[in-house]
Amino acid sequence: MSILTVWAVHLLTASGAGLALIAAVAASQESWQLVFLCLGVAFIVDGIDGPLARWAHVKERLPWFDGSLLDFVVDYTNYVFIPAYVVAQSGLLDEPLASIAGIVIAVVGALYFADNRMKTAEHGFRGFPAVWNAVVYLLIVYQPGQIITVAVILFFAVLTFTPAEFIHPIRVTRLRPLTLAVMLAWAVLSIVVLAQDLQPGAVVSTAFLAASAYLGLIGLFLQFTRREAGASA
Repeated sequence: MSILTVWAVHLLTASGAGLALIAAVAASQESWQLVFLCLGVAFIVDGIDGPLARWAHVKERLPWFDGSLLDFVVDYTNYVFIPAYVVAQSGLLDEPLASIAGIVIAVVGALYFADNRMKTAEHGFRGFPAVWNAVVYLLIVYQPGQIITVAVILFFAVLTFTPAEFIHPIRVTRLRPLTLAVMLAWAVLSIVVLAQDLQPGAVVSTAFLAASAYLGLIGLFLQFTRREAGASA
């Protein structure tokens, strides 16, 4: 395996930082479609760079360079910091609530990324896994009003520090075919919503919300049923 291939994988991961910068500039100009397009592309990059890194044996070929640390830096920027900036900038909330909510997301997300207990036995996440990009995308699309927006942000912030489990949509084992199908549907619907200028019709809006609810709740269902099975064994 060429060393250039190894560096190409690391460069792919680092490209997420460039996408974050474009998203930040777009947010400052209230170009929300471009913001979430960049975050969506960054999400795809994050999904493929890990398998590529394992395929290229980057740890063995370049042991002095920490690709996992690079991935954490880029993920925090795209999953937490840019969404926090969007909340502070978008008008979802009036000031000072907008800035306070943005700070809460940025700080809570930073704390989560430092938690070594985040991974579970079923390849999921312990506590809300700081996917604020998805949460803020839903808030921008559905515009639920200030009270619900604050409640949603506080809910997920508190959930970060609980033992509630959330799935990894690719590595999930139980109900894997269904979950992968819902994840694919969510991805397609998110693109449709983006193409519709973040103002989807009733059918797309309902389907997108239902897919989001499944992905958010299925981890708790799997956690509960695992504990029930263990208790009855």
